[in-house]
Amino acid sequence: MNSPMGSSWSAILRVSFSQRMAVALLMGFSSGLPLLLATGSVLQAWLKEAGVDLGTIGLFALVGLPYTLKFLWAPLLDRFAPITGMGRRRGWLLPIQLTLIAAIAGLGLTDPALSLSGVTLAAFLVAFFSASQDIVIDAYRRESLADDEQGLGASFYVNGYRVGMLLASGGGLILADFIPFQAVYWVMALAMLPGLITTLVCVEPPVTTGMPRTLREAVVEPFVEYFSRQDAVLILLFVLLYKVGEMMASQMTTPFYLELGFGKAEIGTVVKLFGFWATVLGGVLGGVLILRLGLYRGLWLFGVLQAIGLIGFVILAQLGHSLPGLALAVTSENLFSGMATTAYVAFMATLTNKRFTATQYALLSSLMGIPRVVVTTPTGYLAEWLGWEGFFLFCMAATVPGLWLLTRFRTWMEVEEARARN
Repeated sequence: MNSPMGSSWSAILRVSFSQRMAVALLMGFSSGLPLLLATGSVLQAWLKEAGVDLGTIGLFALVGLPYTLKFLWAPLLDRFAPITGMGRRRGWLLPIQLTLIAAIAGLGLTDPALSLSGVTLAAFLVAFFSASQDIVIDAYRRESLADDEQGLGASFYVNGYRVGMLLASGGGLILADFIPFQAVYWVMALAMLPGLITTLVCVEPPVTTGMPRTLREAVVEPFVEYFSRQDAVLILLFVLLYKVGEMMASQMTTPFYLELGFGKAEIGTVVKLFGFWATVLGGVLGGVLILRLGLYRGLWLFGVLQAIGLIGFVILAQLGHSLPGLALAVTSENLFSGMATTAYVAFMATLTNKRFTATQYALLSSLMGIPRVVVTTPTGYLAEWLGWEGFFLFCMAATVPGLWLLTRFRTWMEVEEARARN
């Protein structure tokens, strides 16, 4: 495959409108749709409407454990190809998606007012098969795109993911005003069909490096191979730290807006109108710029912009209740965060060995979630101690360690990018 890196804008447009990018977009949609059905706003609203107490609703967050632990069974998806003739990735994706659709529809057959245990089991199955789908889709994207296409592919995938989440959350809650929650889940099960059709018609990526020959090889070798690399431990630290400042800030934005006197309707309107589209634009812009700049420079530039974008919150803290200020803060943070996320996802994809894509990517993507759970926990106390301006300045400073680690990777990353261009 000829590399578009550094080539004309017309070549970049051809890649952008290629079948490979369409597949990345649709698979992203298929990944994003189930998340909030099993662990987020749709299920929470259904439980609340059924009279479940807040403590129990909070415990339902544990249903999402498969998303954090998916690296445990990812080796099975690297080792085996269950359907002859479909290949390793499509051969897993088809039965997983069929089972996921059945699990979503099955969740719609439960009733939290009659049996919370039934709802819990069904939601866990949705989360498990959704996480399994994510493993295979991440591996497919890595193996079907050239190294220098990973950035653009990540932007299409991430934007498709966000559209899927928006349909499930916003669309699901709107539908719930007109039809029972059970029927909402049946509609969402049908909404998974585009992803299933994509699996049936897309092309299986070639296995250029061979599959693991034994289960032991599939379980042990991904970790042995990874930790034999230069800067292996520093790369894991980078994965943990690159977006930690943005995650800390995001954790406290809603309390921040409310304390400044914004109403819930104002927050919802501005966040949905400006935030969503700024994130989509940031993702697309980031993917295109990575093709021109390369992944190392993209990670560096977008990481700096991600930190600068947090200044909008500092300005808003000074302005107080100002809708233009709120729009500025939301737009800048989401635009630059979208660009950084695209580079971040692309970077993790390029780190994987194609023999063990599913296992290594599952491990790295599981690490992504650790800062959101662990590092963001004390953010409320930090905001009380530092004040809002000081808190967001602290979040900006928290981006520095990740950017410093990135400078350690410059030599080998630029060598890898030069090799991908040739």
